[in-house]
Amino acid sequence: MTTLPARIALFDLDHTLLPLDSDYQWADYLARTGRAGDPQVARQRNEDLMVRYNEGRLTAEQAAEFMLGLLAAHTPFDLATWHESFMAEVVRPAIQPQALALVDQHLAAGDLVAIVTATNTFVTAPIARAFGVPTLIGTEPQFVNGRYTGRIDGTPSFKEGKVTRVAAWLETLGTRLDAFETSYFYSDSVNDLPLLEVVTHPVAANPSPALREIALSRGWTVLDLFSELEDLKS
Repeated sequence: MTTLPARIALFDLDHTLLPLDSDYQWADYLARTGRAGDPQVARQRNEDLMVRYNEGRLTAEQAAEFMLGLLAAHTPFDLATWHESFMAEVVRPAIQPQALALVDQHLAAGDLVAIVTATNTFVTAPIARAFGVPTLIGTEPQFVNGRYTGRIDGTPSFKEGKVTRVAAWLETLGTRLDAFETSYFYSDSVNDLPLLEVVTHPVAANPSPALREIALSRGWTVLDLFSELEDLKS
């Protein structure tokens, strides 16, 4: 039987390990390259969703209608080709050494490490690999008969769904979150309060003003990885 480490480190991705939102940037990339219908309409829809997310008013289903619809509109071959360019042009240049060092610190310590993101796994799987993180928990886009359907498969990795998905993953390993002596979750968003509240060491990483206020009032660690960088969310 495999012995699990005493510590687990979970990371949100967008605005936590990345100084941008990969979901937003992927939709913007498709829009400005003419692959999302009318570019102006698509970019406005993308912007509206981001505003609602930041205000905590966005549901997983509302996001999926647009974001996963972009996947359903194209073949997997085209999507994969475009994503390679997206990684080269947008994501890799944005990955900061301090974020890589933070992840490496936990990996080198032998911690169980996972990225837990609301963004779909088509967009985020190559990003998780770039960080060297072995486990990705993201919203799963449904894939049937060789095409994305535009719908969510299973429980979305969003708000309380992140707690559910982490618990289901740990169950496959024969353990529970509260079985670890130390558990970390790094996030920037109030949308992640459900998971932040169940770990032993919640870390508000590059937090939104709302999360920063909550973190300071509760004595949580606040980590500003990108304090010298311009916010790239829009």
